[in-house]
Amino acid sequence: MYQYDQYDQRIVAERVAQFRDQVRRRLSDELTEEEFLPLRLQNGLYMQRHAYMLRVAIPYGLLSSKQMRKLGHIAREYDRGYGHFSTRQNIQYNWMELERVPDVLAELASVEMHAIQTSGNCVRNITTDHFAGVAPDESVDPRVLAELLRQWSTFQPEFAFLPRKFKIAISASANDRAVVQMHDIGIYAYKNAEGETRLRILAGGGLGRTPILGTIIKDDLPWQHMLSYVESAIRVYNRYGRRDNKYKARIKILVKAIGAEKFAQEVEEEWQHSKDGPATLTQAEFDRVAQYFTPPAYEKLADTDASYENHLLEDKAFARWVSRNVHGHKVPGYAAVTLSTKPGVASPPGDATDAQIEAVADLADQFGFGELRVAHEQNLILPDVKKQDLYALWQLARKAGLATPNIGLLTDIIACPGGDFCSLANAKSIPIAQAIQDRFDDLDYVYDLGEISLNISGCINACGHHHVGNIGVLGVDKDGSEWYQVTLGGAQGNQTALGKVIGPSFSAEEMPEVVTRIIDTFVANRIEDERFIETLSRIGIAPFKERVYADKQPRERAEA
Repeated sequence: MYQYDQYDQRIVAERVAQFRDQVRRRLSDELTEEEFLPLRLQNGLYMQRHAYMLRVAIPYGLLSSKQMRKLGHIAREYDRGYGHFSTRQNIQYNWMELERVPDVLAELASVEMHAIQTSGNCVRNITTDHFAGVAPDESVDPRVLAELLRQWSTFQPEFAFLPRKFKIAISASANDRAVVQMHDIGIYAYKNAEGETRLRILAGGGLGRTPILGTIIKDDLPWQHMLSYVESAIRVYNRYGRRDNKYKARIKILVKAIGAEKFAQEVEEEWQHSKDGPATLTQAEFDRVAQYFTPPAYEKLADTDASYENHLLEDKAFARWVSRNVHGHKVPGYAAVTLSTKPGVASPPGDATDAQIEAVADLADQFGFGELRVAHEQNLILPDVKKQDLYALWQLARKAGLATPNIGLLTDIIACPGGDFCSLANAKSIPIAQAIQDRFDDLDYVYDLGEISLNISGCINACGHHHVGNIGVLGVDKDGSEWYQVTLGGAQGNQTALGKVIGPSFSAEEMPEVVTRIIDTFVANRIEDERFIETLSRIGIAPFKERVYADKQPRERAEA
């Protein structure tokens, strides 16, 4: 993984010292809250409902075990013993004391981490596939390109005050696990017929108040021009994006207003001024960064292991966990493992205690190469586990509460912190997620349902990505009360789609029953092993809507 050089370490250390002085001046009232606001946002510090929230950057979701231990230490010493992993592959601490935040930033700097550009109208954390580098279906390793984008965008003065926040994702696998279509700029890297790395550039994606999927504006860009082309696209946005209305300031509104073809033309014209300029990537620069992503010292192993196969046959619980939480690897004898942060009512989706965070670091050292990942679904990944070690890993993960076998299933819920913490939220997300998880606490039943994504956002900002959940839940305000709007038909991956609202919203108490009726309709209409999204596509929304609104009184789902 990438390591700081002298320049990186210096600018992060200087930022810590700078913010320490800014906090001192705020606490002594030399700075008003209004003056302090943009300064704290530049350091990832938000004022939420009850306390300050600090969002720590995890570039493209990649962490070392040393960094992970530091995150656990911060949770215990500076927060309330836990952290929340977000859909931007970052971690958030919800109970920060202002006077201690500079010390937290200094602790982060000691392990090559920071909170810079995790907020504000700038280029945010670059995201990518959480299996990058080990995925069998990737054509190139996108981490090198992601790191080049990170270095280019950090402290980029021209783009420090964009019309609105700006998100970039890059994917290079046959199955898009970075959801590039829902980003301001999405990049898909691939090999052409000649074996050369090319980039497909999309622009104008985004969720929130006006959900729109990105459109291809460049289909065959040589990788050497990635920075100059992205720079040109953001420059066009910076020039023409609206600044009079924050709800219409995202690039998606600009692209929709002038049309994707016109926007691509504007970018192309802008690009001609910088096409072969200083931002053009050289092979030497690529190699400089690529050296930090060389494969670890994998052992030469058989693709199967007798003890592993025996455990699969003899232990049903282990076999189920493997079927949901263990994934393919490009190296024979190895696998990637997802550790679930979704145990049900025991913990909010995405939350991990200090003990769990440190346990994951230990597992990364014991069963891998000291590296781990954060998925945008809010789970944690061990990318390099020997198959022969999976049974021992599973046993330890179970003890830590991180082995729920529900990845990709109904209870693997994505949810933002919602109204319990966020001052922007219209409604709570966590109680709704836990109530649904409690209703569907039968793992056998959930397993039989197959793949279903359920995403919850506490407000229209869509931090829970509800638009792309097969079942989406959005918290809305109605005369000061919390209500929930439901969408169906969203999807991510190669077939990314936006869900459609099924009708009037529901009270919090109704939501478990609403989801139950949606699932009952699916089960009643399912053909063989159809996935939820396939049944929905075949029969349409009408049967689901009819069942959900059949009466206004909640009822308990009949026991099988």
